[in-house]
Amino acid sequence: MTEGKPKRVLVVDDAALVRLYYRDALERAGYAVDEAMNGLEALEKLLVAPVDLLVVDVNMPQMDGFTFLRVLRRQDLPVASIPALVTTTEAGPQDRAAAREAGANFYLVKPVPQDVLTVYAGLLCGDAP
Repeated sequence: MTEGKPKRVLVVDDAALVRLYYRDALERAGYAVDEAMNGLEALEKLLVAPVDLLVVDVNMPQMDGFTFLRVLRRQDLPVASIPALVTTTEAGPQDRAAAREAGANFYLVKPVPQDVLTVYAGLLCGDAP
């Protein structure tokens, strides 16, 4: 990562253990991390404090990841263009297509190794070598 103010990542996942796992990897890589338990909470957080990257689960209560991305991408606000990395257990080609249609930049199947997560974070935040 570049020096200066750390890039901010919002991890959106209903599983506390997954959020902790991603937080650990991203903070060790130099990112500042915030968390949301679902898409609705993520939208609220983005209105208060925009981030540089979204790491989004698909299957969540109240608002799933695809709905969250579709709603976000339709906004006429700068937050609508925040890069999004979808991480999910759904691995079919139709799931990948649904992620693209919803507005995901990349799609990874869980479990996502921490080093893979940080490489994609770097690519999407412009920190890759």
